[in-house]
Amino acid sequence: MNQQLTRRIGLFWAVFCLYNGAMAQPPRGPLVVSPQVNADKTVTFRYQAPQAKAVELSAQFEKASVPMTKDAQGIWSATVGPVKPDIYPYNFRVDGISVMDPANVAFFPNERFKASLVDVPGDTPLIHALRDVPHGSINYEYYPSMERTTGSVVVYTPPGYDQNQAKKYPVYYLISGTTDTEETFFKVGKTNLILDNLIAEGKAKPMIIVMPYGNIAARVSEQTGGQKPADPTVRDGADAVKRANDFTTDLVSNVIPYVEKNYRAIANRENRAIGGFSRGGGQTLRAAFSNMDKFAWVCAYSSYLSPQEMERSYPTIVSNAGNTNKQLKLLWVSVGSDDFLYKGTVEFMDYLKAKKVNYKSLITGGGHTWMNVKTYVAETTSLLFNP
Repeated sequence: MNQQLTRRIGLFWAVFCLYNGAMAQPPRGPLVVSPQVNADKTVTFRYQAPQAKAVELSAQFEKASVPMTKDAQGIWSATVGPVKPDIYPYNFRVDGISVMDPANVAFFPNERFKASLVDVPGDTPLIHALRDVPHGSINYEYYPSMERTTGSVVVYTPPGYDQNQAKKYPVYYLISGTTDTEETFFKVGKTNLILDNLIAEGKAKPMIIVMPYGNIAARVSEQTGGQKPADPTVRDGADAVKRANDFTTDLVSNVIPYVEKNYRAIANRENRAIGGFSRGGGQTLRAAFSNMDKFAWVCAYSSYLSPQEMERSYPTIVSNAGNTNKQLKLLWVSVGSDDFLYKGTVEFMDYLKAKKVNYKSLITGGGHTWMNVKTYVAETTSLLFNP
C-alpha cells in the first residue's frame, strides 16, 4: 500500500513539474529560415520584428537597400536575385539600425560591425566550395607578442600533415585588411577549402598558411587597458607606416619563430611567402621589402606603396632591379577595376615597370571585396613554391 501511494505521489509531481515547466517557457515565435538560397539562385531573407516600422536588406550584391515586407506573423521578407554564385556579406536595417541576421550562424569576423554571410553555390562547385577531397586542419594558436601581450594566429596545415611526421612544408603568411581579424581569411576567404581543392587537383603545393591579426596597436590597447586607437587617415602617413613597421617587428621577431618552433616549417626564405589584402597588402610589401632575407614570394592584393615611400624607405629595391629580380621568385600585384585603390595600385605597377622590377599582375572586375580576394588567393597559391 505504501509503495502504491509513493508511486502515485511521484507521478503527480512529475506531471505537475512538466506542466509548470511548460507554463514557465516564454511563447515561441514562428521558425524563421534565413537566408534561403533557392534553386534558381534567388535568395530569400527573413527577419522577425513584429513591432518594427521598416526593415531593409543591405547586401553586397545589391547596389541599394531592398525594402522588405511584413506578413501577419511579423516576419519581414525579401527575395532578390538571381545572385551570381559566391559568398557575400549582408545585414538588415531595422528602423535605421544595422543588425545581423539572428537566424544565420555564419558571420564576417571584423573589429566593428559583423555582417552575416550568404553562400550562393555554383552549379559547378566553385574553388572555395566544400568538396569530397582530403582536407587539412585549422588551428588557433597563441604566442608571446609585443609589450608582453598575447598574439593570436589561425594556422592551416595541409591534408596529410598529421600522418607524415617527417615531412616539412613551406609557409605562406597571409594578412587580412583594415578592421579584419585573423579569422577573416579562414571564415570569409575560405582559404583552407581553396587550398584543399587546389592540392587535390595538383594545382598547388601542400603548404602551411599562417593568418595573423594585423592590428598590433588595437591588441596592445585591449590587453593593457588602453583605448583602441583610430585607424590612420593617410595610407602612407607616419602613423600608418609606424603601425606597419610594428607589425613587421612582431611578424619577424615573434610569429615566424613561434611557427617554426611549433610546426614542421622549412625555415628559409625560398620556402617563405607573404601576402595580404588592403592594409594587409601594404604590410606585406613593407615587411618583404625590409626583410629580403626572409621572403622570396610576395603577393599584394588590392594594395600598393607610393613611389615616394619606395624612394624614401626601400631605395635598393628599385635602384638595383637586377638584384631584386634575382631575389624575388614572385612579386604579385592584383586589384579590381572598381576598387577604390585601383588608381594607386596601377600607378604602383607602372612604377615597378619603369624601374624594371619584374612582377605578375591581375586586374579583375569588381571592387574592394572578398569575392576578389578568393580569386587572388587561388591564383597566387597555384604559383607559390614552384621552381
